[in-house]
Amino acid sequence: MNAPLTSAAAAPTQATLDILKTLIGFNTISRESNLGLIEWVRDTLERHGATTRLTYDAQRRKANLFATLGDAGPGHYGTVFSGHTDVVPVTGQNWDSDPFVARVADGKLFGRGACDMKGFIAVCLARLPAIAQDRLHTPLHFSFSYDEEVGCLGVRELLADLQQNDIRPTGVIIGEPTMMQPVIAHKGKRSYRCSVHGHAAHSSCPHLGINSIDYAAMMQLKIREIALRVRNSEAQDYDFDVPYSSIVTTLSNGGNAPNIIPDKAEFVFEHRFLPGIDPAEVFEEVRRYAEQELLPQMQIEGAQGRIEFETLTAYPGMSTPPDDPLVSSALRILGSERARKVGFGTEGGLFGQAGMPAVICGPGDIVHAHKPNEFVTLEQLARCEGFFDNFIASAHLTAA
Repeated sequence: MNAPLTSAAAAPTQATLDILKTLIGFNTISRESNLGLIEWVRDTLERHGATTRLTYDAQRRKANLFATLGDAGPGHYGTVFSGHTDVVPVTGQNWDSDPFVARVADGKLFGRGACDMKGFIAVCLARLPAIAQDRLHTPLHFSFSYDEEVGCLGVRELLADLQQNDIRPTGVIIGEPTMMQPVIAHKGKRSYRCSVHGHAAHSSCPHLGINSIDYAAMMQLKIREIALRVRNSEAQDYDFDVPYSSIVTTLSNGGNAPNIIPDKAEFVFEHRFLPGIDPAEVFEEVRRYAEQELLPQMQIEGAQGRIEFETLTAYPGMSTPPDDPLVSSALRILGSERARKVGFGTEGGLFGQAGMPAVICGPGDIVHAHKPNEFVTLEQLARCEGFFDNFIASAHLTAA
């Protein structure tokens, strides 16, 4: 049995650094295609004996990659190492260097995606030559998705493909940045755009208009009222840094000119809910308030206002039982006493719904993600290499 990973080399292998630099060089902001990166990763995996399959978006501009090392026959379904290939935009951010050219300085590697989460993908690819494939007693899988950053969209196609082809891994390691600490739960999220349509008029004659901003403001106050009630009445989980489900308005705009009663306003609100909470109850309360309380007021002679909702983001929470064998293995290898819970979202809840319990564990700190000068420390990459090697040896390889 491998000893706990209580220490690691101060720096990763050159192979990990070289691959990470290559991955950062692909501009995979979510609005762009990821095909260049995904095809490069596919070719790398195939050179090391993996079988691969791609699932595309509707326009075939983006693809997910699922790859397998070893025999994936009945009864041997193995573990997935999973990550997303898209990154967030850099527009408006003040970087000290080109965000798509990796730079190493002061024990850190800088670049968009270095932390979230190309560092983990680089480790997976760099360690392929070290895997004794003739000793794999269960298969090893890799899952790399598109459009995670805009709502965990791509992985849904990947999971549907696995189900259709009866590919059933038994667990997933998701390499989101957790400082190489195991995480077994995160909140789910739904976000909505609310569009309020009124009727324009000269501001000196407000009785001739339907003021969309007024009614949008009333909606936002109702949402805040619901949020406070939920915070005070819902069961809380103090393993989370924010132990309650949060509901907040994040964007709001409306109006055309200072002297016009505005005919349209819109705002965005989100609900980050604890595992086990049904988010539909909150949304239905908001919708009923709009339909039953506000719409009857939004009318004048010859005009009727309306309120519309659009779901922008919807992914489930993740909650893996602490006694799951995958959790036990991660804790043992990392030398950790207990797993954590986090507020940020991942694809883990979708994997869980598909019957694959997940553990989130990857290099870097989430506080450095999405920011200018995003980085991952070299020490974290080295720890990830050690974790990967130890996990493969303990969970997938037969004794020498």
